[in-house]
Amino acid sequence: MPSNGYVAAAVVLVASITFALRALPFALLGPLRSSRLAAFLARHMPAGIMVILVVYLLRPVTVFRAPYGIPEALGLTVTIGLHLWRRSGVLSILGGTACYVVLVNCVPAFSG
Repeated sequence: MPSNGYVAAAVVLVASITFALRALPFALLGPLRSSRLAAFLARHMPAGIMVILVVYLLRPVTVFRAPYGIPEALGLTVTIGLHLWRRSGVLSILGGTACYVVLVNCVPAFSG
């Protein structure tokens, strides 16, 4: 069994490394705030990520077999409609997801 001094030294060392790793991102934020690249990414990444997610999620949808992609299309339509109406990302994503889940789980024509 290790001695109390050994355990205390290990805890201090681990705590110091953890604190340093948690503080490092905040120390690096200063130079990033004035970066043109960071400003570009902040402006364009959300839309780019959403496009990638939509393409990835709609890729396996088959439109030649029942239910012909109808639940996905309705969920996507609800998401877009809610976003255009309220301009709230959270509301549109939750609303579109809820619409899709209800269609797939509660409507017999769309259930697998």
